[in-house]
Amino acid sequence: MTGRAWLDGWRRVGGAPAIIGGLFLITLLAAAPLAAMMRDAMNDDLGASLAADEAADAVNYDWWQEFSSRAGAGSLSATFTPSILGFATTLDTVSSLMDERPLAPAVAFALAFYGIVWMFVQGGMLDRLARGRRVGAYGFFAAAGTFFFRFLRLAVAAAIVYWFLFSYVHDWLFARWYPSVTRDLAIERTAFYWRVLMYAIFAALLAMATLIFDYAKVRAVVEDRRSMLGALSAAIRFIGRHPARVSGVFALNAVLLLIVIAVWAAIAPGAGGSGLSMWAGVAVSQCYILARLILKLQVLASETALFQHSLAHWGYVAAPEAAQPEPPIVQVI
Repeated sequence: MTGRAWLDGWRRVGGAPAIIGGLFLITLLAAAPLAAMMRDAMNDDLGASLAADEAADAVNYDWWQEFSSRAGAGSLSATFTPSILGFATTLDTVSSLMDERPLAPAVAFALAFYGIVWMFVQGGMLDRLARGRRVGAYGFFAAAGTFFFRFLRLAVAAAIVYWFLFSYVHDWLFARWYPSVTRDLAIERTAFYWRVLMYAIFAALLAMATLIFDYAKVRAVVEDRRSMLGALSAAIRFIGRHPARVSGVFALNAVLLLIVIAVWAAIAPGAGGSGLSMWAGVAVSQCYILARLILKLQVLASETALFQHSLAHWGYVAAPEAAQPEPPIVQVI
């Protein structure tokens, strides 16, 4: 059941290239304002100078360090550090999440905008993946609009859960438990292992919360649930009744994610270069972003397939497929 649902998820993702392209376009549009702001800041700082010529030909580390250090705390320019390049970006993102580092306001606003857009299209994506066939633009956006406000209510519950995890559980693990167990340690390696254990516990709690909210969305779409509290309760019951299947699908997706990250670590471009090598680096980076988006879709598709297979109604969606009304002229004729 686990392997069949996972493979079925890939079949559904492969049958929805328009959704993949749309998600990639949304991601580019969300990042474009930040890129434009950074470009303007760099142009204003460099101007027509020798440093600008050096930066155009190769990496000018001296100017780079001065530029990021001159920026005020919390500004977008302060985020322009070597950690934004290659595989360091992935490590920095994970570290920022686990260590609760604050985001620059511009980055936080872009992420909030991206999250709202993602929440809107997620209803349409889940409806398309659950049906396993084309629904057309009208059907997609009709489902997206139907579930947007339901998912918005669910997001309130998710925000409370994640706030509790980051505000209280994170503080208890890293500010209280970790100092108490490492206070008298004389071996730094042992302290590192304790730190890794804290990260593992916190990551497991985040993963469990994400799983519950994912399956709540799946049940809301497949069963056309209007009560998000009911969908949450149903998701917890489903996970409790099928822990091995849910864990199996999650593990397969997690292993695949680690493989993608490992490949990215091996081929990620570094700083420097111009011309063809620069554009090759850009292309590789965009391929990694596209792979991550496809994996996000696969997670939703495999979870949807597992739920439907477990209840023996593959491709069943309670809500009728939205049909585009005929134009008035056709009705008159």
